[in-house]
Amino acid sequence: MNAIATAFGLVFDPYVLAVIMGSAVFGMFVGAMPGLTATMATALLVPVTFFMSPVPALGAIVTATAMAIFAGDIPAAMLRMPGTPASAAYADESYEMTKKGQLDLCMGVNLVFSVLGGIFGVIILIVLAPVLAEVAINFSSFEYFWLACLGLTCAVFIGTGDPLKGLLSLFIGLAIGCIGIDPAAGQPRFTFGNVDLLSGINFIPTLIGMFAVSELLRGAVTMEKAGMMVQQTVGNMFTGLGAVTRKYWKNFIRGSVIGTVIGALPGAGADIAAWVSYAVSKKLSKEPEKFGTGHIEGIVDSTSANNSALGGAWIPALVFGIPGDSITAIVIGVLYMKGMNPGPTVFLQTPELIYAVFIIFILANLLMFPLGWAAIKSAKQILRVPRNILLPIILIFCMVGSFAMTNSLYGVVLMVVMGLFGWLLEEHGIPVAPLILGLVLGEMLEQNFMSSMIKANGSFIGFLDRPIAGTLGVLTMLLWGAMLWKALPFGRRQPAAA
Repeated sequence: MNAIATAFGLVFDPYVLAVIMGSAVFGMFVGAMPGLTATMATALLVPVTFFMSPVPALGAIVTATAMAIFAGDIPAAMLRMPGTPASAAYADESYEMTKKGQLDLCMGVNLVFSVLGGIFGVIILIVLAPVLAEVAINFSSFEYFWLACLGLTCAVFIGTGDPLKGLLSLFIGLAIGCIGIDPAAGQPRFTFGNVDLLSGINFIPTLIGMFAVSELLRGAVTMEKAGMMVQQTVGNMFTGLGAVTRKYWKNFIRGSVIGTVIGALPGAGADIAAWVSYAVSKKLSKEPEKFGTGHIEGIVDSTSANNSALGGAWIPALVFGIPGDSITAIVIGVLYMKGMNPGPTVFLQTPELIYAVFIIFILANLLMFPLGWAAIKSAKQILRVPRNILLPIILIFCMVGSFAMTNSLYGVVLMVVMGLFGWLLEEHGIPVAPLILGLVLGEMLEQNFMSSMIKANGSFIGFLDRPIAGTLGVLTMLLWGAMLWKALPFGRRQPAAA
């Protein structure tokens, strides 16, 4: 109890509260700008934390990250340009709602379920940290291989329309992910002698290009129509929210659980949690045909998942010193810099600092409500800006974000190339979401497959030997079997006759 009381005293210091408030505004701004990510917000704060004690340093990172993950939903809904990768999974869904005149409801759902999902993740972090970390730490390359396969399988459910086009997009993403250094042999692949390509295709410029630049090109081509598309007045974001909550409360719980569990798996993170949760929502929905047309159900699942994943990612980071995502990888560096070696002993040596992190998490999510409301009300004015002024401004932010991720013009060139490619794909009805998922999970799939084959001496039986790996493997293969069955002529006819 003394440690908890000390933690409250540390957090509710005027200086710490000022840092939290400033970080919240900063995180909200970074997340709302297409091309600037939550990871970037965290990285930009690290030099500032050099001059802070542990509590305000961690408070700045926790608060900025939570705000950025939510704020990414704002440009996703208004402009079809996800502010962060965690918002990419349901950017199309949000934008379709906006085109139908449901921007207020979409933003209200994003705000409320982001707050609730974040609090859910923190509660799990506080109560079940050791248990979930035990499970995550036991994952070997076999389990991660099947987890990657399961995630890639979701691409078929994510892609709307023709599943063959979804698979084509997925394979293109996997092929792009092969560019760089072979993880097993250490040989360059498909680099054509270009030094920049040795590190592979950077994910952030690709994401910016595929979603933001392609939309800018589409907006430039249809400038007059784009200017007329969104002309909504500011309304009450909470109208109809009660009905949505009553109808989809189970989706909130499911999305929050998925987000927390995936967040606790090292290397997964909020973006994968959102993709998987959206796919599960579509698969289990009673109205799957509505997904992709502006349906609120998938948004409830995904926005709950990506915010709850933040708390989940801190579980292996705090308990075992293993980062749950790129953000907690930065956090671990900050912890070491402040003399707090993450691991089981940190709970014994400095429990007040751990409790302070818990309190800051709760405070950040509660603070998200009023600040998020203000950000949405302010951001709505973007819709009134003429497109011929707005598009170049957004392009500048995209270029800055791409340059910042690579510290070279390579990032900007990559962004432009991927933007043109994404635009061409969508013009031919090929969705870009499965491509992004293939790029995200491709490296994880290949590395863990090669490691597993070495461990198993080339035997495929090793992939099913371990209990968790076997369970994930059987589940994945059952999904593949179900998809193949539906693709066959008699598999398609059977549901119609039922």
